[in-house]
Amino acid sequence: MGEHIKESSFGEEERKVFVQHLIDDIQALENMIKGGLVEDDIVRIGAEQEMCLIKDDYRPSPNSLEIIKDVDDHHFTTEFATYNIEANLDPYTLKKDCFTTMEQQLRGLLDKVKKSADKYNSKVILTGILPTISKDELGMDFMTPIPRYYRINEVLTAWRGDDFTVRIKGADELSLHHDSVLFEACNTSFQLHLQIPPKDFIKSYNWAQAISGPVLGVCCNSPLLLGKELWRETRIALFQQSLDTRIWTKALREEVARVGFGERWQKDSVAEIFKQDISTHRILLTKPIQNSSLELLEAGKTPKLEALSLFNSTVYRWNRPCYGVGNGKPHLRIENRYIPAGPTIIDEMANFAFWVGLMAGRPKEYDDMPALMDFRSAKLNFLRAATSGRHAMFSWMGKAMTMKKIIRQELLPIAHNGLKKFNIDEEDINRLLGVIEKRTNGGTGADWQIKNFRELRKQMKLDSAIVQLTKALYKNQQKDIPVHQWKPIEGMVETKDSFRWVSQIMSTKLMKLYEDDYANLALAIMQWNNIHHLPVENGKGELVGLLTWSHIEKFEKLDKNEARVSDIMVKKVISVEPKTEIKTAESIMEKYHIGCLPVCVGTHIVGIISKVDL
Repeated sequence: MGEHIKESSFGEEERKVFVQHLIDDIQALENMIKGGLVEDDIVRIGAEQEMCLIKDDYRPSPNSLEIIKDVDDHHFTTEFATYNIEANLDPYTLKKDCFTTMEQQLRGLLDKVKKSADKYNSKVILTGILPTISKDELGMDFMTPIPRYYRINEVLTAWRGDDFTVRIKGADELSLHHDSVLFEACNTSFQLHLQIPPKDFIKSYNWAQAISGPVLGVCCNSPLLLGKELWRETRIALFQQSLDTRIWTKALREEVARVGFGERWQKDSVAEIFKQDISTHRILLTKPIQNSSLELLEAGKTPKLEALSLFNSTVYRWNRPCYGVGNGKPHLRIENRYIPAGPTIIDEMANFAFWVGLMAGRPKEYDDMPALMDFRSAKLNFLRAATSGRHAMFSWMGKAMTMKKIIRQELLPIAHNGLKKFNIDEEDINRLLGVIEKRTNGGTGADWQIKNFRELRKQMKLDSAIVQLTKALYKNQQKDIPVHQWKPIEGMVETKDSFRWVSQIMSTKLMKLYEDDYANLALAIMQWNNIHHLPVENGKGELVGLLTWSHIEKFEKLDKNEARVSDIMVKKVISVEPKTEIKTAESIMEKYHIGCLPVCVGTHIVGIISKVDL
């Protein structure tokens, strides 16, 4: 999530000064590129590993601050939520054994954080979206208490002027309002960095956009959110919607989303991309900056372009251009932000080598992407990959091709040549690209999750299914074999000890009635579906009553054609909350001699628990 801002007032005076620094930074960048001051004689790779913390019950564990303090290593930093941690890997020159070296560092850092997590009864898991995250862990009390995160939430919420909305359709459908940006915390990724020479930046950036669809398709690992089976890479939709400040209006107008793929092929220089983003997105964060980048440049010093870097960290392109300074030298790089975390380290390193190989091996005929491919095709390919993963059909250079065919026939040979060009060890090339080839045929992390989730749902309640799935994910990660070799989940048993809360066993697929519905139709619906209890709502969607079989006698005394549900329903309804303990719900039902209890959040019903569930 970028640097932590400790001393900012976020006031108007600071903002005014910041704006001038931002304008100066663009000019300074253009001057450095024109003067040949940006490093162009070396290529480096880097990465950021995001991870989830879970408890022994495989649910989120909100103790990142204690664990980071215990680890005491500058490579680790916080994320939006207190159950996420990020590890920043060192940059390595793209040569020989760089992938093996980076893999060793990543394993070492994960071992380090695992030891600290163990002291706090927590485990570390790598997955695009943690299946066991629930709505409970998306409240403000789970936001990491750091000014930057509060400020982002405060400003985006104010700009939105209303609740954020998440609407994603897949095999299931998720439709939710939420009052903070913390839905973004569901996403964990493995962000890849590649240094690019300034003269080649636009050609490389356009190529990075063109290959995004197929690369994402073979890396998908985020099919589930809040117990719903959605996209193969649900992170793509969720990230955009969780930070979307665009206001819905009746007027037809176009606004660029803060999280997105982009709107066009790029033509001129990296500075043009930054100018586009500054022109289309409001300044979200500011901070005090001491020195003008132009003055530093004139004095022969290398500016950090602090205003531009801070602004850029709040615009979330899936392929994001970045400026940085290393060893006193300025450089440019592309950050690949769409790759999910997990399923294993070997899978992640295979994804990394595949992408870097593709970038490094770009054939000359792909230097001019605007002449070869319509930008909308590249954008649509990315969307298709996110929704359908390995099974997507793409438009590739004017031809319709399956993802499998593009990767096997077009992209793997390019990636192989690209890695050879930088003298990467042949053994590493074959080992890592071999994982991609086998995964193309054998299945991604998303495929494995969906297949096993569906089987578990045939045997057990939703809550048990997502817990068992997460447990299997964790155990397979410890074996450290790539996901295409993972076996189906077997021998999972649902026991009474698995459950504590009402939310874990309640029925959530509800038939509902409205108070002005005709009673004869309501009773017919109950008979047709063999339902004994039906909740009743008003026009605002609030629970106002309950209809049960026992009301048939009351109906018999009324005019059959005129009676409404409101005439025969129970109006004083006893209800419980999702976090009510099951034994409490059971005793309430016994005490009042009732066969069911609506489960409500405020005045809205979210489930129902019956004697059958108990």
